[in-house]
Amino acid sequence: MPLTTYTDATPRITGADLSVTATGLCDPDGKTTTIKPKATGDRRLPEIAAAVAEVSISLRMFQGERHLVVIEELPPARANALAILGMVHGAVRAELISRLMPYAVVPPATLKAFATGKGNATKPDMRMALYKRTGLDIADDNQVDAWWLRAAGMQALGHPVVDLPAAQVARLDKVVWPTWTLGGEPEVAR
Repeated sequence: MPLTTYTDATPRITGADLSVTATGLCDPDGKTTTIKPKATGDRRLPEIAAAVAEVSISLRMFQGERHLVVIEELPPARANALAILGMVHGAVRAELISRLMPYAVVPPATLKAFATGKGNATKPDMRMALYKRTGLDIADDNQVDAWWLRAAGMQALGHPVVDLPAAQVARLDKVVWPTWTLGGEPEVAR
């Protein structure tokens, strides 16, 4: 079962599993959704970036609190697929930077090991880990990954939402996380 008791000091974390066809998002309250662009071709890019930015805007309303978007890094893939996904990453990261929103990037193998204990976990393994740990039955793989990305950010900032073995939590030590000043703004943006 989830561990988090939300307080005014709880960081506002969003998980984003970026895709050109179906971006999974997990908002700061743990609600998941999938963004399926209506546009085609490169016109999808600003639509996806705007959807992620919409969550960013809601995060910025919580001045003085830590806020962060956690993105899954580009996976090892064929050059063509990687180029298209790279454009999505570029558009979203540029939008976050323009809105002064800090973000962290988690490699796929690190996210899988954090969630399941195995860096080569499958999509069904990720869903099953989520179900076993939280009772959440989310069928959309994009939303499952987004949920785990948010959980990784919450864990890294000292507000775990799920109880995991120490070895799985330690996998997050490889991630570069922003740091914050007392005023709540990130000291180092990616």
